[in-house]
Amino acid sequence: MASCLGESDGGLTFWLAEEKDYDDVMDISDDIYGGNDYLPRRYHSWMTEPGRVVMLARRGDKLVALESGLLVDDGCTVVVEGLRVCPSERGRGVAGVIQRFLDDYLQKLHPSIRVKRLTRGVEPGAERLAKFTLLAKRAVLSLVGEAVSFHTFSSHIRNKLHSSTGTGSDSGKSVPHLVPLDDKQLRKVLLDPDLPSRAQLPGGAIIQDWQPLQPIEANLEILGRRDLSWLVDDQEKPTFLSFYTPPYPIPYEGGSLRLNIDTFGMNAVFARAALVGHFEKVLASGAFTGRSKVVAHVYVDPSMYEELQGFCEGDAGVKKFRDRWDQEFMERGV
Repeated sequence: MASCLGESDGGLTFWLAEEKDYDDVMDISDDIYGGNDYLPRRYHSWMTEPGRVVMLARRGDKLVALESGLLVDDGCTVVVEGLRVCPSERGRGVAGVIQRFLDDYLQKLHPSIRVKRLTRGVEPGAERLAKFTLLAKRAVLSLVGEAVSFHTFSSHIRNKLHSSTGTGSDSGKSVPHLVPLDDKQLRKVLLDPDLPSRAQLPGGAIIQDWQPLQPIEANLEILGRRDLSWLVDDQEKPTFLSFYTPPYPIPYEGGSLRLNIDTFGMNAVFARAALVGHFEKVLASGAFTGRSKVVAHVYVDPSMYEELQGFCEGDAGVKKFRDRWDQEFMERGV
């Protein structure tokens, strides 16, 4: 039986989340992130994930807020995720209260923590920037269409890739070549101390589906849990890396799929080739079936956004989901 971990001056009580809290968490998450919420899919795995704490705040018997922290970087860093407050409590400072309580709780539980990291999809205000250092920014290209439409979209961008690179039987050129990595190759690549500078990793981190991780030994197991599909320009010394996280269900329009594609590096030609390769592999896996919608988010260096947006235009079935938005990667000492 869960026990109360503490209480705030404002009458909030704090608890560790349990499986049985799922329905209450979903109730306060209605329409969060415009239907793109990942937590319905991940809540149950969060309950058993090593190094993760999921904190709840209640007012009386009512659940009003949630935030989670994951211990990474060999115990030196906590990545905070999942913050949400029920609609009736928003604007009343509840988010700050649960954040401070979780910070204190994690610091007592893991005194080795030295850094707090987070990613956000909104421009940080002056108050947050006064507390955090903005390490990096990535632009997000968002697409949406019926699952079946991505078959023609995949063919469309493959044809554009050939056209844009001048490939063909008479050109003497070939499509930009990206290759997958097996586990042994991936380990060698990620542990290369020159990788962050050579591939220009944002803030020196691999950001996987909004979760920043330094490419170090202690984080390989965490990345291994995610079942990622990697593509690189070179299996030994890559300057460009990309992977996709397997599509997962989200609440958008009553039930859709979300696909996240992360890219690292400054080569737009490789980025275009990565999109083609990833979409073809996802489609071959059978993940896009039926008439459900698919929302795809592609994370790129801001300098490449316009070019990739143009590359993805022109197919009637897949459209831009929203205008450009940015992923902000921040940290502060604790």
